[in-house]
Amino acid sequence: MPHVVVVGGGLSGLTVALRLKQFSPGTAVTVLEPRDRPGGNIHTESDRGFRVEHGPNGYLDRTPALPNLVRDLGLADQEIAASDGSRKNRYVFLRNKLRKLPGGPLGLLTTSLLSLRGKWQLLAEPWRKTPPPKHEETIQEFVTRRAGSEAANVFADALVTGIHGGDPAMLSVSAAFPRLPVMERDAGSIVRGFMRAAKKRKEDAKANNQPPPGPMRMWSFRDGLQVLVDALAAQVGGGLHCGTRVEAVSEAAGVAPWTVHGQSGYTWSADAVVLACPSYEQAGIVSDISPELSAEMAAIPYNRIAVVALGYRAEHCPGKHDGFGYIAPQNTRRDLLGVQWCSSIFPDRAPQGFVLWRALCGGVHRAEQIDWPDEQLVKAVHAEITLAMGVTGAPVFKKVVRWPNAIPQYVLGHLDRVARIDELASRHPGLFLTGNSYRGVAMADCVEQGEAVAAKVALHLQQAKPR
Repeated sequence: MPHVVVVGGGLSGLTVALRLKQFSPGTAVTVLEPRDRPGGNIHTESDRGFRVEHGPNGYLDRTPALPNLVRDLGLADQEIAASDGSRKNRYVFLRNKLRKLPGGPLGLLTTSLLSLRGKWQLLAEPWRKTPPPKHEETIQEFVTRRAGSEAANVFADALVTGIHGGDPAMLSVSAAFPRLPVMERDAGSIVRGFMRAAKKRKEDAKANNQPPPGPMRMWSFRDGLQVLVDALAAQVGGGLHCGTRVEAVSEAAGVAPWTVHGQSGYTWSADAVVLACPSYEQAGIVSDISPELSAEMAAIPYNRIAVVALGYRAEHCPGKHDGFGYIAPQNTRRDLLGVQWCSSIFPDRAPQGFVLWRALCGGVHRAEQIDWPDEQLVKAVHAEITLAMGVTGAPVFKKVVRWPNAIPQYVLGHLDRVARIDELASRHPGLFLTGNSYRGVAMADCVEQGEAVAAKVALHLQQAKPR
């Protein structure tokens, strides 16, 4: 019976394990996770009626991978969609005021986020003839070239801050948002590219006798994202081993080509090894078999994020908070990157009569914040929330979660680095790499890449010489 060892029990690794059991029936799969729980950065904690996500707050249905996984796990009846208000109402905190992000052309005309010149530059994007340069562009450079500097400073910054906790002047547009350069190349415009994509989705739905697709939405579960992790872990069953740290892998001729070395001298023989842990952990694991590969993996930078969840009495929170929350663009260097109005996005995130808001602090330019004591972080976030939303009382619930290595940053040269990593890894048949370090940081990306790797492993096992 073939045996595959998956290192890392986060969403990527659990997806690999689930799909590999389906793609290659009879294959034994062992998942080794160093923490005392599976799920990686996905973890839901309930405390006194407040339900706090330690990592991602939900997932988007922009591709079928995650919805299909939810269906296959039998979780569709537990799935909940984010509120309509959270999709329509998103804000930026700029010049000491919450300002709504425009939701369409009319909103662009009336927004206070841009000057008249900035609005004109953005609205003229479909007709702008600005061929891409020969060098790799940052997100800041790309959006400035296509839509003007004001749009880049406000909208691109807000987008990158909200998704990556990073700096658009440092991240590669081709790596972080690969669809944008493709849209420019194929449609001559980002706006026209999105319009073509929407039209194609409608045509595909009609051809498949499906209803027209609605707008992209965010989803979670009634009891939080932990539901997804627990269901995946149940499918893996006894093959999942938490609290087990892998220190190295080695290749060997003979009965099994791979040996996985754990702490305290434990070893596992495997026909294939999948590294689904963060790239900096992968770097240590492969250092003996390929120092060059290890160095490339270790060179992928990560930011540092602190999650600060605060619960308030609703009576102390004036105004209507029917929305997703707000971003404080990283170029403003405030004490938080943004605030998610969790109890407005999904129901039952706070007890009756209370609200739950979750702030993200740190990022690439305020990394020191993760080292602040809890009291200092809570005080700083409360002050920011008071300034932005006028709360009149102290928080009655506090939870601080620190992520020293939170989100990989796809800086300039990332795609070339990933290509080198792929080439170096290919020199070691039976070694496979996945995770959010390489081709997308979202939950949907992790599921898509995990399924793709599972298919590759299944093919490898099929083609391998029988033992």
